[in-house]
Amino acid sequence: MLVFEGFELLDVFGPLEMFGFLKEQVEIFLIGERLGKIQSTAGPSVIVDKTFEDLSALDILMIPGGAGTRTEVTNESLIQKISRLARSSKHVATICTGAALLAKTGLLDDRRATTNKRAYNWVVSQNEKVNWIHKARWVEDANFFTSSGISAGTDMSLALIAKLFGREQALAIAQRTEYNWDDDSTNDRFAEMNKLLD
Repeated sequence: MLVFEGFELLDVFGPLEMFGFLKEQVEIFLIGERLGKIQSTAGPSVIVDKTFEDLSALDILMIPGGAGTRTEVTNESLIQKISRLARSSKHVATICTGAALLAKTGLLDDRRATTNKRAYNWVVSQNEKVNWIHKARWVEDANFFTSSGISAGTDMSLALIAKLFGREQALAIAQRTEYNWDDDSTNDRFAEMNKLLD
């Protein structure tokens, strides 16, 4: 999971909570441009485990959103590092406005993707070559998963777990965490609430 100054807490920890129940099968670490503390939008900080230079490929690269994406979309060094690692990773998943960072790499060009509905127009403006889907809880296109805003990343993560480890595993994790998993990727009431209509 990538982190940067101003990341959204739930974008990171919702998905990681779900994948954390697979610790016998997955290794989770936080990636950053530098080692040390990185502060979230809400204030609490996390410690980066690995820099991009420590990694050549991942099974899953996850990119969160947060207020910090507004700055990071112009961080050419970060965008290049995301591009390199995403190209060599088996799956790439973005949460919320994290889609803007991946879109800046060009890897979503001509692919279907979604993002946070309150920030939808801003994210779309970062790359209009993407086939942005305004009504979707999450979107899967080849090895790319993109979710709507914040909490949608947890639903998308369970869908990714279902794809990689089986639906029964995803359901068991949702039950164990007492999480009401919305497993319908098209169930997006926030599109209408934010006047993103057909």
